[in-house]
Amino acid sequence: MKFKRYCKTLLLENDPKLIEAYKHVHSPGNTWPEISRGMKDVGILDMEIYIHENRLFMIMDTVADFDHDRAMAELAGKPRQAEWEAFVSRFQVTSREATANEKWQLMERIYELDQQLAFTAIEGQQKELK
Repeated sequence: MKFKRYCKTLLLENDPKLIEAYKHVHSPGNTWPEISRGMKDVGILDMEIYIHENRLFMIMDTVADFDHDRAMAELAGKPRQAEWEAFVSRFQVTSREATANEKWQLMERIYELDQQLAFTAIEGQQKELK
């Protein structure tokens, strides 16, 4: 199965209480179902978020023909998406009005073991399950 992988980063406010609250909001059963459904609707197959101190790192796997800009624009209009972004903005170094696409910054891959091809961050990394 072929897919694309995008990696993104975002900073949280450097406040231990806010960081713990952000982690709680993202723990199993606490995320809003409309948000997960909207991500799947635009072609996001899987998403993981990792944290170190106040830095977040996201891995987003998508369908093979995923168009990042189009999908992010579509996602912004999904039910409760703007409400969710406003809700979580209190934890993030961002504005309340920012969309997910404005908050989460694409990261450029600079290394992969046995790398054969290179793609820009906006193109996503072409991957295949082995």
